[in-house]
Amino acid sequence: MNEESEGIESESSGPVLSLMEARVLGCLMEKEATTPDLYPLSLNSLVNACNQKSNRSPVMAVDEEPVTAAIELLRGKHLLTLFSGANARAIKYRHRFPEIWPIEPAAQAMLCELILRGPQTAAGLRGNCERLAAVPDLADFEELLSDLAARPGGALVQKLPRQAGQKESRWAAALVEGAEQLVVSEGKSGGAFSADTPALRASVGVELKLPAMAKARIASLEAEVAELRAELAQLRDSLGG
Repeated sequence: MNEESEGIESESSGPVLSLMEARVLGCLMEKEATTPDLYPLSLNSLVNACNQKSNRSPVMAVDEEPVTAAIELLRGKHLLTLFSGANARAIKYRHRFPEIWPIEPAAQAMLCELILRGPQTAAGLRGNCERLAAVPDLADFEELLSDLAARPGGALVQKLPRQAGQKESRWAAALVEGAEQLVVSEGKSGGAFSADTPALRASVGVELKLPAMAKARIASLEAEVAELRAELAQLRDSLGG
């Protein structure tokens, strides 16, 4: 385990991500798999991904402020980093999930779908994961879920108690605050859930109190990148390139 992962792993006995942080991280994981040519994502693309109506539960309607705040919190947890290529017009963002939790692609797809869609049955989750990675048959898929729930370093998923009227148990991401309180709606693809719980309302509220600090940090970083690009352009001119 590397030094950067130790802080996250030490918290693995409980949730480490708020709802907003989870949405940002999940979107980056998803877009890396589904639209690799457009990855890493700019802030605008990341906001659009967070507000996407398909493959999301709950559906959000957020602006740049809570997303920027979540970015800063994820950076502090070493789960997100900035990317600025030579031809990039704006700062972009990429996730570091496999560096912190090195698990196989199918398992990462499981976490991504649980983060973005909420609790799901094993069969429903397997079907949703097929767009992100090659997945094993249902028996092996369920075994992989059990392995993630019993990880020596801390559970990444949890099996929720079966509710009245449900034929099968649901699985949830153990990393997300309030996951055990999410209300699964029967008959909806992917398992939609209600965010009308104190834990989730508080989670979003914390993010909304941080925008001034986060925006100042982003502005500072953008200024630094612009300065570095200008210096690079001057160097190229002096070299005749």
